[in-house]
Amino acid sequence: MEGMLQHFRKDEQPFIERVNGWVTEVEDRYTPKLTGFLDPRQRYIVRAIAGSGDFVLSEFGGLPGAERQRMIIAPSYYEAQPGDEEISVMEIRYPSKFIEIGHRDVLGSLTGLGIDRARFGDIRTGDGVVQFAADASLTDYLIANLQAVGKAKVRIAEVRSQEEFLPLAEQYQEESLTVSSLRLDTVIAGALNLSRQKSAMLIQSGKVKVNHAVRESVSYELSDSDLLSVRGHGRIRIEEIGGRTKKERIRLVIGKLI
Repeated sequence: MEGMLQHFRKDEQPFIERVNGWVTEVEDRYTPKLTGFLDPRQRYIVRAIAGSGDFVLSEFGGLPGAERQRMIIAPSYYEAQPGDEEISVMEIRYPSKFIEIGHRDVLGSLTGLGIDRARFGDIRTGDGVVQFAADASLTDYLIANLQAVGKAKVRIAEVRSQEEFLPLAEQYQEESLTVSSLRLDTVIAGALNLSRQKSAMLIQSGKVKVNHAVRESVSYELSDSDLLSVRGHGRIRIEEIGGRTKKERIRLVIGKLI
């Protein structure tokens, strides 16, 4: 356990301990463990820890191409069956002629009902419609209690046909670059073609998130599968951290939201 913690950030240690608890549970009970919805970095950590053992790992997001997904950590005998992921895709409809509902509005309404963020996944918006993935055990509760989002009265139902799922609108374009270090200010400057000073200003003014958490330290070190959000500049994914060049610069493959 102690050796594993050294490979990750200090603020990730509580999550790593949870993952180790899941792994121990699977080993002791010899039954699959279904997680909540995890972001890409969290799933990377699960794969790093459980992938080295005799386990079968599966990932499910409900919506196609989902960023947030549930995982099943299971003994080697396990074969996933339909429904094992326990995900419902819910749909909200509202009169878009009078109001527009965004991702943040739905997120606020769900957490306002006391629902933990790990119990629902991606939220997608369309014209007068919003869809989101949720823990299947919440289906009846959501239908009974989610009657408004912000000031808008809404109708909510479960989407039962995959053909009705909203498509993934976001697309990432891969780019390769080299950086002198994995510091947050250095990577943002390289990825967005900004000066280090401008990059530092964005970070210190609270305009940068890493894995959905605001980071104001310019020296915060990035790692595989991190997701960056820079206000006014879009999103960046760390796809791959490669070796070093002859000049000792680090090779990176990133995905930029287009």
